[in-house]
Amino acid sequence: MTTRDLDRHDADAPIFDPAAFRLADGDAALIDRARRFGRRVLAPRAAQHDRDATFPLENFRDMHAEGLLGVCVPKDAGGAGASFATYCLAAAELGRFCGATALSWNMHVCSTLWTGALADDLEMSAAERSEHNKRRLVHYHRIVGDGALYSQPFSEGGAAAAGAAAFGTEAKPVDGGFLVNGKKIFASLSGAADYYGVLCTERSEGDAASRRNTLYLALPAKAKGVSVVGDWDPLGMRGTVSRTLIFKDVFVSEDEMLMPRGVYFRAASCWPHMFLTLSPTYMGIAIAAYEFTVKYLRGELPGMPPVKRRMYPTKQIAVAEMWVKLEQTRALFLRMLDDARVDPPKDARLRAYATQYTIMENANALCALAIRTCGGQSMLKSLPLERLYRDSRCGSLMLPWTAELCLDRLGRECLYEAGKRDPIPDPVVET
Repeated sequence: MTTRDLDRHDADAPIFDPAAFRLADGDAALIDRARRFGRRVLAPRAAQHDRDATFPLENFRDMHAEGLLGVCVPKDAGGAGASFATYCLAAAELGRFCGATALSWNMHVCSTLWTGALADDLEMSAAERSEHNKRRLVHYHRIVGDGALYSQPFSEGGAAAAGAAAFGTEAKPVDGGFLVNGKKIFASLSGAADYYGVLCTERSEGDAASRRNTLYLALPAKAKGVSVVGDWDPLGMRGTVSRTLIFKDVFVSEDEMLMPRGVYFRAASCWPHMFLTLSPTYMGIAIAAYEFTVKYLRGELPGMPPVKRRMYPTKQIAVAEMWVKLEQTRALFLRMLDDARVDPPKDARLRAYATQYTIMENANALCALAIRTCGGQSMLKSLPLERLYRDSRCGSLMLPWTAELCLDRLGRECLYEAGKRDPIPDPVVET
């Protein structure tokens, strides 16, 4: 079957029907392009990169040609100008076909989403806005024109990535820029990205570290003092190649600031949905697990004998359970997309935590149910379900909103209004 035949034979229907979800024509076309690209380009390569734990660089070269690297770059800068919601729907489509590529794409796209549509919603002074618009064009031209890859190394192994402390990676002001020192762990695209979008704390000699002084800098991957260390042989999301980045006296020009001083802290405080961009990949994985199960039970799985197993009541009940869980997850996901805005009300913020928790937990639950329903053959590495299961297990662990952090924040914010707290009573000692 040729590529043209694949595009004509639309075997995998859209996750989000344009008419049912009232998508604008331009948004629907962009999401459909991502879906067709994922099926045609990502799916055939996914197993090999998973098996070898290699980064799918060719996928990103093809994304550049497809116009997907600049999906959230504003139209006047040569990009597609996708909104937060449109990007998330497109990412879910890619996640159906290769979770590692979709997750890595997210790390790249955030560099343009955060500096683009999200930053446009934030309050800035006229000077800040002018400075930001000038600087971001440099990054956009690299991406759209040259196919440059950006990454979003976030975690450091402490409380900073969860928003509870200042980042340990620090930027010391010097003439013309900064000297950056520190490290990032689980850094997707390490060794593959052209620029690392690093969150770090601006700190002069003798100053205390503060989250308010978070800088967002684009460090050239080939800059002196940047190194990639450690092995990469994880359970899932193997193709992200998320090794450890070390920064040792790395000079970064002020022109490489992705946001003006103080703007990242402002964004993290009033645009909470910016931290939900990991979840679409797992939404796509959840849907892929359901689709695999249906095709397997119908005897319609490519490369497998056309043996039907759908006539058994136990299989039918299991698929019904999967459908209910999938629709509950998808409904919350769509509501979250509608909620996303600057300074959302309390219920929308709580729903954001609930969405992240639900998608990450239910993606793995659906994959586990799919394996149980399809039986032992589904665990073979020649079929994609076991990869979906391994990839899905990683979601609940991902900062800044792990499953445990989501529950912690939900419980606290449901019971307390902002700024309220109770004294912790002394423990009762029984005599």
